[in-house]
Amino acid sequence: MKVLVEKHPLAIRWFHWVNFPVLSLMIWSGLWIYWANDVYRLGWGSTTLLQFFPDSFYRAFKLDHKLAQGMSWHFVLMWVFFLNGLAYVLYTAISGEWRYLLPTRHSFKEAIQVTLHDLGLNKKPLPVRKFNGAQQLAYTSVILMGVGSLLTGLAIYKPVQFGWLTNLLGGYAFARILHFALTIGYVLFFIVHIAQVVRAGWNNFRAMVAGFEIREVNPATGETVAGPPTMPAAEASLSPAPRA
Repeated sequence: MKVLVEKHPLAIRWFHWVNFPVLSLMIWSGLWIYWANDVYRLGWGSTTLLQFFPDSFYRAFKLDHKLAQGMSWHFVLMWVFFLNGLAYVLYTAISGEWRYLLPTRHSFKEAIQVTLHDLGLNKKPLPVRKFNGAQQLAYTSVILMGVGSLLTGLAIYKPVQFGWLTNLLGGYAFARILHFALTIGYVLFFIVHIAQVVRAGWNNFRAMVAGFEIREVNPATGETVAGPPTMPAAEASLSPAPRA
C-alpha cells in the first residue's frame, strides 16, 4: 500500500530554501569584494595566494571594481543569513528536531558506513532513520561553519572595533584565511549535497518541497517495504494516498 509519509515540517523547509540562495549570493558578493581591491585578497598583485578563478572570469562576469556594491550586498545578506540561522536553531531547540540532527557517539562510525555504502564498497542496509550519522555530522557542521563565518567576517570587517575577536581568531590575516576556508567548505558541501539529492531521486527532493514522500508500506505491520532509509513508518505520521 502506498502512503504519504510526513518528513520535513514547513519551518525546516522554509529555513532550507531561504538559506540556499542567501548563502549563494553571499559567496557571489564575496567575489566582488575579493577581486575589487588587493587589500581584501590573500596576497596581492602577482603574488596572490588564492586566485579562485583566472582574470578572464572576473572580467567576463563584471566582478571587478565593485567593492562598494559587493560590501553592501554582503552585509545586507549577512543579516538575513544570521536571522534565518538563528531562527532555525531556535526552532530545532523548541520543537525537538535537534534530536534527529545532533550527532551521537555512534555518528562517526555510522558516517563511515554510509560513505562506504555510497561508494558501493558496503552492501549492508543503511540505518532506517530520518537522518543517518553522515547527515547529522554534515548538517551540524554547516551550522558551526555559519557561526564561524559570522565571527571571522566581523573580525575582517571591523578589526579595530572587534580587536578582541580578531586577536582571538589569530589576527587579521589568519581570520581572513579562516573566512575563505569556510567559503570553500560551503561550496564543497553544496556539490556533495546536490549530488546526494540527485542520487536519492525525486521522492526525496519532493519531501523538502512539499514536506512528504510516497512510501510503500506493509498494511499488516506498518513497516516500510520500499523507499529511502528514513524514519520507520510506525514513527511517522501516515495518511493514505491513492494507489498508483
